[in-house]
Amino acid sequence: MRVTVIGAGIVGAACAYACAQRGLRVTVVDRGGLVAGTTGSGEGNILVSDKEPGPELDLALRSNTLWREWEAELDRHFAGGVQLERKGGLIVTRTSRGMRALAETAGELLDEAAVRKLEPHLAADILGGAFFPQDMQVQPARAAVAMLAAARSLGARVRLHTEVRDLPADADAVINATGAWAGQFGIALPVEPRRGFILVTEPLPVLIRHKVYSAEYLENVASGDADLQTSTVVEGTPGGPVLIGATRERVGFDRTPNREALRKLAAGAAALFPFLADVRIMRSYHGFRPYCADHLPVIGPDPVNPRLWHAHGHEGAGIGLAPATGELIGDLLTGATPALDPAPFSPARFAVANGVIA
Repeated sequence: MRVTVIGAGIVGAACAYACAQRGLRVTVVDRGGLVAGTTGSGEGNILVSDKEPGPELDLALRSNTLWREWEAELDRHFAGGVQLERKGGLIVTRTSRGMRALAETAGELLDEAAVRKLEPHLAADILGGAFFPQDMQVQPARAAVAMLAAARSLGARVRLHTEVRDLPADADAVINATGAWAGQFGIALPVEPRRGFILVTEPLPVLIRHKVYSAEYLENVASGDADLQTSTVVEGTPGGPVLIGATRERVGFDRTPNREALRKLAAGAAALFPFLADVRIMRSYHGFRPYCADHLPVIGPDPVNPRLWHAHGHEGAGIGLAPATGELIGDLLTGATPALDPAPFSPARFAVANGVIA
């Protein structure tokens, strides 16, 4: 079977690698260069902590396993490795209400003393939190390039700076992995960009050991509000800089810097880790995440065109969910029994709303 993957970001790269592993003849095309889209402007989150029980958590847990299984092979294809960090995620709160809410999560509930043992530099008013040892971090650009290289080692071809307007006639299956731009193929899928900003500090010693975020982040992830939403997410990197997020807003593909968003990010980080108030911000960047109103990715065959397949709509979770997405696509294309039920992610769930009966 000849498979064309449109989009060379992390999800497209994972689909290419998984399909190549199954012996399919894979070609990856992208209108830009390597990691020129959303993947190149991500934090690299591999999270289970921000997902409620259900299909997305199942996908995240499967992806978590695959990241660990794929790590050694991916490291072989990128000098210095993909920097997969098994650091764990720590959600913190300042209120008793927040503690009660965290008690309902699957994480390990921690009191103030236990939280400070994990992160000694947290603000004095932190009451407690929940710890998720499964949470990890990866350098997304390295990971995407390594996946493409691993796919190439299995016979895949990669063509960059190649615009695709129609489905390639020489492909038996075409995978739409174009992220926030995915609505251009097949049925009118309700996928749209949701912009997010990130601040990057000057290089620092290791003062933040885990991915640390405020409980409000969980509310923002689950929200569909179009207006600006901010919550505090802070984590260190192997190179020394600290990454500060997270914002969400639906403004189309507007690239104009949002000064209010940047100010709120900086203030929230300093409130969580007071030492950051004296640290220089070196730059900011943003990305357009593929937002889907029901907060589930779109994975599977198009209900109209039998040659078209979809792999997008992950919003800010694309890095973490990419391996399981690729595996699911690869299994469905080859007729193998998937590790997960594909039905909740099917593009056909939108077919009736768009006047099409699957």
